[in-house]
Amino acid sequence: MCAAEDSAAPATAPATAEAPGWSGGVSAYLNLPRGSESYVTGIAIAKRGALHLEARSNYEGMDAYSFFVGYNLGWGDALRLDFTPILGVVTGSVHSVVGGFEATLTGRHFDAYVEFEYVPDAEPSGYAYAWSELAWRPRDWLRLGLAAQRTHVPDNGRNLQRGVFAQVKGKHISGAVYWFNPAADDQIAVVSVALSF
Repeated sequence: MCAAEDSAAPATAPATAEAPGWSGGVSAYLNLPRGSESYVTGIAIAKRGALHLEARSNYEGMDAYSFFVGYNLGWGDALRLDFTPILGVVTGSVHSVVGGFEATLTGRHFDAYVEFEYVPDAEPSGYAYAWSELAWRPRDWLRLGLAAQRTHVPDNGRNLQRGVFAQVKGKHISGAVYWFNPAADDQIAVVSVALSF
């Protein structure tokens, strides 16, 4: 981003580029699978210009910790696509190099989000993890929609968890409730809180 020239500066003053500031956030997801022990998934993200840094816990598996670096790309205004390829490592209960991406498509009253990663060394063979949301925004502070996740945590025998969610958003804080497999015995409720800066 280029800084606007100061109208009070002399005409001969050189234009300077303003360094982009840091942005990001932290979020916690309390997972409440029916009939199983609850657990928390944590995600922390920091961005500066094109640089994307991210850390996750209990995402690829229980007691697994992953760290990523990525490159932020974006196109469009009224209909905007933000795309971030990421590359990282996972350690703890799972050890592997991890590749993936995060993408958001945003329109006037809707948005779609997907995060995807492939863990080639996951047991017993490589595994693809994904979280996706398709949302309608009737108000700036409210998102309602469909969600899906492909994960080994919890290990309930389902390859894909499907559900619904509702999210309320403030300037720097948001909260959401997800309900996966609502018509099945292996339902999962997820309550999330996120802080942004």
